[in-house]
Amino acid sequence: MLAVTDQPLDLAAHEAAVADRRAGAVVSFQGVVRDHDHGRAVTLLEYEGHPSAVETLRAVAAEIAADPDVYAVAVSHRIGRLDIGDVALVAAVSTAHRAAAFAACARLVDEVKARLPIWKRQVFADGTEEWVNCP
Repeated sequence: MLAVTDQPLDLAAHEAAVADRRAGAVVSFQGVVRDHDHGRAVTLLEYEGHPSAVETLRAVAAEIAADPDVYAVAVSHRIGRLDIGDVALVAAVSTAHRAAAFAACARLVDEVKARLPIWKRQVFADGTEEWVNCP
């Protein structure tokens, strides 16, 4: 499972996508829209994705999946308007052991955050806004 979508993300579906009889560990992550950033009250986020975002997401997932300890990877990022509490990013990884699963999921999330061409507009309670991760 891999998507850049304007639809809500389903953690359970991502965990099911990485299910494997050999797996002793499934680690998942949800990036949730919070109501603050650097001491400022946030009211909503809006994500815009470059047309290459799916390609980039696929490449990142393939790199993590190439680790011989990793059995399966699932990752999706949401675009469009998200309210406080909405899920913006979901990742899941399965491995034989928990340490490898935690490490692989952390790498997956870090690489997605570093490389995915998706930009975030934060709207603050005072009516101002800020674009984040823009080139």
